Amino acid sequence: MRYACLIYCDPKRAFDGSVESNAILSQVGPFEATLKERGVFVMGLPLTLPNEAMTITVRDGKTSVTDGPFMETKEVLGGLVLLEASDLNEAVQLASGMPFAKLGAIEVRPLVDFSKPRPRL
Repeated sequence: MRYACLIYCDPKRAFDGSVESNAILSQVGPFEATLKERGVFVMGLPLTLPNEAMTITVRDGKTSVTDGPFMETKEVLGGLVLLEASDLNEAVQLASGMPFAKLGAIEVRPLVDFSKPRPRL
């Protein structure tokens, strides 16, 4: 099954040029290579900073476009990694090794399996 690992971090902390953040960032490439060697890495997608984003909403047939996302938090979605894992526990174990977990947070979510019924809320 596939799992999306959504990477959240404070860009001011992640890219502040400190010895700590530079050391953590230098681990990203080797960690990705390890995931590839294990055959669990599907793809990774880093995102630009929110100031380059646009947020679109459509309400009552009217489209609204605004600069960036609306947030009150310092942590932003910085990218995602798509993994192939046997279950959520394995995906969480794999994600816990991601270097960005030391700078922010990793949210692990299963991808929707359209062969199963839709979730009921």
